[in-house]
Amino acid sequence: MNAKFFFIISLFIVLSCKNESKKISDSDWIKISERISYSENKDFFEFKSGKFNYKIPQSKLPFKKIMLLNASLTGYILEIKAEDKINGIASPEYVFSQKIRALITQKKIQNIGNDQKYNIEKILSHKPDAVFTNYIESFENTYNILRKNDIQVIFIDEYLEQKPLDKANIINLFGQLLGKEKEASLRFEEIKKEYEKFSKLAQEQKEKPKVLVNEMYGNQWFLAGGKTSTANYLKDAGASYILKENEQDTSIPMSFEEVFIRAKDAEYWVNVGNHKHKSELISINPNYEKLSVYQKGKIYSLSGAMNGAANDAFESGAIRVDLMLKDYIKIFHPHLLPHHKLIYLKPVSTGYN
Repeated sequence: MNAKFFFIISLFIVLSCKNESKKISDSDWIKISERISYSENKDFFEFKSGKFNYKIPQSKLPFKKIMLLNASLTGYILEIKAEDKINGIASPEYVFSQKIRALITQKKIQNIGNDQKYNIEKILSHKPDAVFTNYIESFENTYNILRKNDIQVIFIDEYLEQKPLDKANIINLFGQLLGKEKEASLRFEEIKKEYEKFSKLAQEQKEKPKVLVNEMYGNQWFLAGGKTSTANYLKDAGASYILKENEQDTSIPMSFEEVFIRAKDAEYWVNVGNHKHKSELISINPNYEKLSVYQKGKIYSLSGAMNGAANDAFESGAIRVDLMLKDYIKIFHPHLLPHHKLIYLKPVSTGYN
């Protein structure tokens, strides 16, 4: 009787330990950002990206061939030197990288259409292991066709990340999926170190110039909310954003009159469109001339690195947040970075030539 009782108790303890171990394993998620986290064991690599959950057998990793439906994701691939794994990309006209463009010209990377119409036949014929894309609800039918053909469809909405370092940290997810874990971890730590170093310097500055962002579309001015990526960059660059007290992480539509009042003391106006001269702004909206920052301040467009329709601010800029931050610091506190040359931002000329 005692032996039987001891056996039952022992079995209970073993099972309890196994269940406890499973619980620990299930909860052992590594957080990349507010939207992305992952966990793995010897059998599966699991991750969450926004509202989507993935459970990929370790036997299918690392991916050997991938396709990108968004050119903005190429920056991550290039940083871990995994461009040889890309065998297709959509809307190649939006690719800034000369290296990727050359591979497209050489047909080593296929042009698989654009967001108006993806070339499904070409995608299927080249049999990628996975397709990476921002999620667009209207393309659910396309995604389902790919899934039915045993192609993993992975949604990464990097543009929804509001903390610059969170956006950069997505490189570690790519590292896990593409067998470049060490390279990804090293690059992220280097970028993080630079970002935090110069952010600390900038935020220690007593003078924090007031800043206006974006411009009008139609009758509304879509200002970045106070918790958006733009607002975080400005704070970390030692500036005072006109909506810094706002708690939203999305764009906020305002009338010109509302912005005019809030921006009356602004010294800088950044992230305007691809304009060479101030006169172009007036031709779009004559009201801009009423702004004090238009008359006396400095204006910068987010178009310092363009290649046709491609803007590197949305490609390498997604991962090289340290360089983006340095651009802003160079503008607001130039003495902190005397040798830095603007990369993604450029001044809008006051002249007409």
